[in-house]
Amino acid sequence: MAFDQQTSVIDKIVEIKDSLPRKQRKLCDYILKNHQSIGLMTIKELSENAQVGISTVMRTVKALGYTNFNELRKDLYDESIPTVSKWALKKSIMELEDENGKKPTLVKVWEESVNLLNRTLDSDLMASFDKAVDLIVHSRYTHVFGTRPYKAMALYFELLLGEFFPNIRQLGYDTDVFYDRILQLDADEVVVFFSLEPYTTRIIDAAKLIHSQGNQIILITDHLSCPVVPYATVILKVEVSEEQFSVVPIVALLEALSIEIGKRTAGESVEKLKRLEKILQKKKITYSY
Repeated sequence: MAFDQQTSVIDKIVEIKDSLPRKQRKLCDYILKNHQSIGLMTIKELSENAQVGISTVMRTVKALGYTNFNELRKDLYDESIPTVSKWALKKSIMELEDENGKKPTLVKVWEESVNLLNRTLDSDLMASFDKAVDLIVHSRYTHVFGTRPYKAMALYFELLLGEFFPNIRQLGYDTDVFYDRILQLDADEVVVFFSLEPYTTRIIDAAKLIHSQGNQIILITDHLSCPVVPYATVILKVEVSEEQFSVVPIVALLEALSIEIGKRTAGESVEKLKRLEKILQKKKITYSY
């Protein structure tokens, strides 16, 4: 297949990968996911990381129109470095205005999300973050609870951790037995609350009861004036915007918590994830090459 000289390596890979044999497709997918770092790899490192043979790498190199691996690696390296034109394009996008003199919605939301992330990350959050991870790792069970739009955040946290950390429970699934479950909490169990404006009485009442039992509370909130603050052991405060509703800082926080918890329980977590991956592939739930 002939390629235009202006075609990028990534475009070439996308164009031909589905026509290649299985192992070469596997390598192509690895390159697409990790192209920014491949420019610094040796052929042996690429072979080991992608879990294919060196002969598969060489056949793929030739299929892409290169005579040797170094040529492919150089092009990947060049493409991974931001160029002046790319930075200029990004700057021009950020300065775009519509016919009414306003920024397009996508640009505006993107900018505000980045602004919220930068404002959220401070020394207080860093200190509280470590305390929260310690509580979760050393608790018998960690329960999560959120209401209204933040119930989705509680579910997301449970899904993230649940793949490798079995001691995570959702407190808000069955509202009929909500208080029954709270009263059954043991002393070494922790509850993660999502309480952001507008605060709900259900969250506040539950926090009071849990605190009175001696259980520790990790609170994710937007303001220190939140009514749950007096009952919290650890407070993880995220910034909110007056311009738009956003859960971006909460999502980033939950993903960071999950990664750190995974690191601290590394041996057990990795084994569980490997077993899960095998089962999902065996049951044909996830796609494998």
